[in-house]
Amino acid sequence: MTGRKSSDKLRRGWTTGACATAAVAAAYRALLTGAFPETIKIQLPRGQIQAFDLASSETGNGFTRAGIVKDAGDDPDVTHGAEIIADVRHGRSGSGVTFKAGEGVGTVTLPGLPLDVGEPAINPVPRQMMTTAITEIATTFGHGIDVEITLSIPGGEQLAEKTMNGRLGIKGGLSVLGTTGIVIPFSCSSWIHSIHRGIDVARAAHLTHIAAATGSTSENAVRRKFDLPEQALIDMGDFVGGLLKYLRKNPVPRLTIAGGFAKLGKLAQGHLDLHSSRSRLDMTQLSLMAKDAGADNRLSDAIASANTGLQALELCSQANMALAHQVALRAREVAMAALAGGTEVRVLAYDRQGRLVGDSAND
Repeated sequence: MTGRKSSDKLRRGWTTGACATAAVAAAYRALLTGAFPETIKIQLPRGQIQAFDLASSETGNGFTRAGIVKDAGDDPDVTHGAEIIADVRHGRSGSGVTFKAGEGVGTVTLPGLPLDVGEPAINPVPRQMMTTAITEIATTFGHGIDVEITLSIPGGEQLAEKTMNGRLGIKGGLSVLGTTGIVIPFSCSSWIHSIHRGIDVARAAHLTHIAAATGSTSENAVRRKFDLPEQALIDMGDFVGGLLKYLRKNPVPRLTIAGGFAKLGKLAQGHLDLHSSRSRLDMTQLSLMAKDAGADNRLSDAIASANTGLQALELCSQANMALAHQVALRAREVAMAALAGGTEVRVLAYDRQGRLVGDSAND
C-alpha cells in the first residue's frame, strides 16, 4: 500500500536559521584557527546539539566563507537543497556581531516585522543563535566578538518568488527563519509564520480591512471586489486557525474570509485546519445544513450521498437553493467564536471559476 508516510516516520529537517548558524560557526572557527572543520556542531534553541557537514569552504582576503546545504527532511520546504553561505570577517572594535544580506537574502522594506526597515531579513532567533555560536567560539580562543556576518543563498531571489516575502515587503530574496532550529514535516510553520507577519504588516500600515483567502482564485476575486492593496491580502491557505488565533490577540477592525465552497464548508462545520489530510467535509452535516436553508428531503438526501462538495453545490444550484449562503453564515459564526469579538467578519464563498456563490452578508 502506498501513500503519504505516517507522521511518526517523517524525517525532520533543519531551519534556514540553524543552517546559517552552522555555516557561521564553521567560518568563524576557520577565521580564528586557519582550518575548517569537516563537521560543525551547534546548539539549537532548546538545547539540542546538532552536527552539520560543510558543503563548501573558502579563505579570502580578511574573510572566511562556509556553506551548509539545507536539509528540510520530509517537509515540502521551498529552501530544501539550497546552500546557506556565511562570509565572516572581523568587525570594527566595539561593533559586536553585525549582519548583512548577501545574494539571495532579502531586505525589510515595510514596517510591522520584528526587524527594522532596511535590515537584512534575518529573524531575531537565528540572529541570537549565531551570536551565541560566535560568543562561544570567541571565548574558547580568547578573542572578542566584533564580527561581521554576511549571509547569502544563491538563487534565493528566485526561490523567494514562491513565498509570501514580496507581500510582506521583504525584497531581494529569502528570509532566514526558525525558532527551534528544527523543521517538523508538514507542520507548515513557515506558512503560519508568514500569516502572522502579514497581519503585522497590515496593522503597521494602519489598514482597517484585511482579506484572508484559501487560494489564488478566491484571493483574486476578493481583491477585485474590495479593491484591496496587496498588504491587505493574507494567503491563509488551510490555516484558518492560525489566522484567527493570531487576530484574536492582534485584532483588525474588519476581516473578510474568502474561499472555495468545500473549504468553507469545513470551517462551517467547526474545522480550523482545512487541509484534506486533517479534516473532511461531512456530507451528512452538509445535508442537514441544506435542510435548514429550505432543502426538501429529496435534495437533502442527494447531498448526503454526494461524493464531493462540488457535487453538492451543483445539486443546490440546479434546485435554485442557496446552500453556499448558509455555509458562509455558519463559517462566519465559527470565525466569530474563535475571535471572541473585536473584529467585524464577512465570509465569501466562491466556486472554481471565481464566481461568488455564498455571502454571509446575505442573511
